[in-house]
Amino acid sequence: MMQKNSITDSTLVSNYIKGNEAALAILIKRHQQRLFSFIYSKVHDRDITEDVFQDTFIKVIRTLKKGNYNEEGKFLPWVMRIAHNLVIDHFRKTNRMPSFKNTDEFDIFSVLGDGNLNAEKQIIKNQIHDDVRELINELPEEQKEVLVMRMYKDMSFKEISENTGVSINTALGRMRYALINIRKLIEKHKIILVD
Repeated sequence: MMQKNSITDSTLVSNYIKGNEAALAILIKRHQQRLFSFIYSKVHDRDITEDVFQDTFIKVIRTLKKGNYNEEGKFLPWVMRIAHNLVIDHFRKTNRMPSFKNTDEFDIFSVLGDGNLNAEKQIIKNQIHDDVRELINELPEEQKEVLVMRMYKDMSFKEISENTGVSINTALGRMRYALINIRKLIEKHKIILVD
């Protein structure tokens, strides 16, 4: 009998997919502390954290059962991404989505996004945020609208389509042109995106 701790996440995942229910319990136990802390650091509320934690694993189970899990042996980052998206959904539902705020969690241009910046780098990063925000104002109105909805308000293209009265394809097209134009403007204004 193998020691639980020596079984890799990917082995546990494939065991669970093959019908070994106990494998999921080991995975949850292994990562619950880290995941719980991650969610709590975003929502600052134990009850909401519990809800998001439960919802994350419901989604994990559904995805695994459907066979949609892309096996790359990176189980934890995948679960964290699901949790992060659910946190964003929570903020959207409660209208607490920080729009136009530079927070590491929900930032369009968060290159590092982990708070480990020293003061000088933070100042440079803030300057870049301001510079890029200025550039957004130079975009044609319809491109600017889609970019803001998608990047700052984290709306889906379906929601953008409903809000702007254009098809999803048109919204996608505007987003693509907005990003192309932003890239051109960044080069034109010689803004260097530090990492």
